[in-house]
Amino acid sequence: MDKLPHRKNIRLKYYDYSQEGYYFITICTQEKQKLFGEIINRKLILNDRGKMIKKWIYQLENKFPHILIDKYIIMPNHLHFIIIVVYPNDNIQKHRLTVTGGHTGPPLPHIIQWFKTMTTNDYIKGVKNKIYPSFKKRIWQRNYYDRIIRNEKEYQKIYEYIETNPLKWEEDKYYV
Repeated sequence: MDKLPHRKNIRLKYYDYSQEGYYFITICTQEKQKLFGEIINRKLILNDRGKMIKKWIYQLENKFPHILIDKYIIMPNHLHFIIIVVYPNDNIQKHRLTVTGGHTGPPLPHIIQWFKTMTTNDYIKGVKNKIYPSFKKRIWQRNYYDRIIRNEKEYQKIYEYIETNPLKWEEDKYYV
């Protein structure tokens, strides 16, 4: 019997993704399906599905009180956001990038898994109620991309990238 191919782990080896810090996250739809809206005249117009995704982004902070969603953008076939992981009594300032502490909570992969599960379940419910069109196999790609933001300069660059993403949609590597 042939062995199944081993999927490559794209997380940083030996890094504790439950520790405090700033993380840039990108989650893409399966096969780059444009599910969440469109860019018209360089402006993002979310459809009902995009608004549903937005609702669940806001729910992340309620479900995981040790995180803050600092900046996000929902694009037609992907989304970007900056998650700040911080624990109580650590006196974080919003843009202080040298966060340290001994507290741990659910690691980042667990948070992203919860988000993907909730949005998928909500989407399926919409399909069953004939509110949303069906999708191919799954909504999300199996993995996601993360980048640990290590300093203020990197943070500013990523923040600006998120801010201007709709303006550069046709140049975006996720554009189809």
